[in-house]
Amino acid sequence: MPVSPRRATLATVAASAGVSVATVSKVLNGRSDVAPATRSLVQALLQQHDYVAPAPRRVEATGVATIEVQFDTDFTAYSTEIIQGAVDAGAAVDVGVVISVRRGQDRTAAWARDLISAGRRALIAVTSELTSAQLAALSRARLPLVLIDPLNLPRARVTSIGSTNFAGGLAATQHLLSLGHRRIAYVGGPAVAACNQARLHGYRAAMEAEAVPVLPGYVQSGLFRYRDGVITGAALLDLAHAPTAIFAGCDEMALGVMEAARARGLRIPEDLSIVGFDDTQLARMASPPLTTVRQPLREMGGVALRTALRLAAGEKIDSHHVELATELIIRGSTAPSGGPA
Repeated sequence: MPVSPRRATLATVAASAGVSVATVSKVLNGRSDVAPATRSLVQALLQQHDYVAPAPRRVEATGVATIEVQFDTDFTAYSTEIIQGAVDAGAAVDVGVVISVRRGQDRTAAWARDLISAGRRALIAVTSELTSAQLAALSRARLPLVLIDPLNLPRARVTSIGSTNFAGGLAATQHLLSLGHRRIAYVGGPAVAACNQARLHGYRAAMEAEAVPVLPGYVQSGLFRYRDGVITGAALLDLAHAPTAIFAGCDEMALGVMEAARARGLRIPEDLSIVGFDDTQLARMASPPLTTVRQPLREMGGVALRTALRLAAGEKIDSHHVELATELIIRGSTAPSGGPA
C-alpha cells in the first residue's frame, strides 16, 4: 500500500487560521511582526495539520549539502563500517554526512520537520523499523529515504540497500558441511528481521540439500549483540547433543559464542567450529581469526549515499532494492569435524 504524498500547504494553514499565506510564512520564519495571539493560532494549526516544509531541491552556492545517516541503536563494528563507506562517498562529491542515533519511539510527528529545518537533503536509516506514519511524514516532506538492512520491509515502495543474505547463509553452512560437520546450529538476530530470515533460510536450504536434519533447539535468536551470542551459544553448548559447529548471524554474536565455548573449556576450532557474518574488524582481531561471510558494508554505505543524492536530485533509479554480493572468508575458526557424523 503506497504512502500518500499529499501534504498540507501554507495555503491550507492560512485558510484554517483566517490569515494570509504571508502571515503564516512570517510565523514559520520567526518574524517578530506578528501579533502573539495570531502567532499562537498559526503555530497550533501548523502542528494540527502536521505541516512539513518541502525539502530543498538544491543547495545554495554558499551552503554544503548534508545527508543524515540515522541508527536505531548504539554504534557497533557493523555500523562503523557503514559510516566509513558513507563518509568516504560523501567526501568524494563534497557532501556532508551527519551521523545520529534516534530510536523509533523518538521519531515523532516533528521528526521530519526537524530534518528539513536542519537542511538535510535526504535520510539514510540503518537497520531501522519505520512505521507507516513515519514513512508518510517523510513522504509529505518530500525528503528522500534510503534504508540499509531494514528490520522490516515496508509495504510502501521504499528504496533499500542490502546484501545477498540468503547466499551468504547458504555458503557458510555449506562450508561447515564440507568439513564433515552434521550437528550444525544457527544463532541469529531478531526472528522478524528480514536479513536474519534470509540468512536462516540459507542455512536451512544447505542442511536440507544434504539431507541433514536440524535438531531441536538448534536455531536460536536474540539481538545482533555479543551478549546475545554468549547467551544463545551457552544454550546450544549445554544441550545433551551439543553442536560441533555454529553459524552466527553476525561477527559480534560469533565472538559471544566463542566466549561461551571458552567458559566450557572447549577449543576452537578443535572442539567447535564457528562462522560469523559481516567480516568487520572483530573477525580479524578474534583469536583464532574468524571464518565469516563478508558483507560489503562500506560499499553498502557508499551506494546508499549516492542513491540518496540521486533521489534528492529528482533522478530515477534503476531498482528500489539493491543487493550487493557476499563472500565467504575462511580463517582459523573452522576445521574438519572430529566428532561422530
